[in-house]
Amino acid sequence: MSILKSLVIISVIGIFLTPRYSESTISCSVVINDLQPCVSYLTSGNGQPPETCCEGVRSLDAATTTSADKKAACECIKSVANSVTVKPELAKALASNCNASLPVDASSTVDCNT
Repeated sequence: MSILKSLVIISVIGIFLTPRYSESTISCSVVINDLQPCVSYLTSGNGQPPETCCEGVRSLDAATTTSADKKAACECIKSVANSVTVKPELAKALASNCNASLPVDASSTVDCNT
């Protein structure tokens, strides 16, 4: 077997065995879908959020694993929060009240660059 032929075979095998990494970030539709059950709580609720809301918050928490995901989720939350009046104290405490660690509160004033 020639050296050239061996190199070609190794190169082809390498192409198929190289892991594929996705550069895409979480979509705004996923963020909205996860947080939709929280809207009525954030706008007119009190006390603890409903379990359906917390399930969405925890789902979003699990889906935002990279810095790019977190920034994309933040930008989406911020744009939606601009069109809805939420109670700031509920928005700020949402993640902790749901035992999640989202790096952003659900408000229109959050800084997504930090």
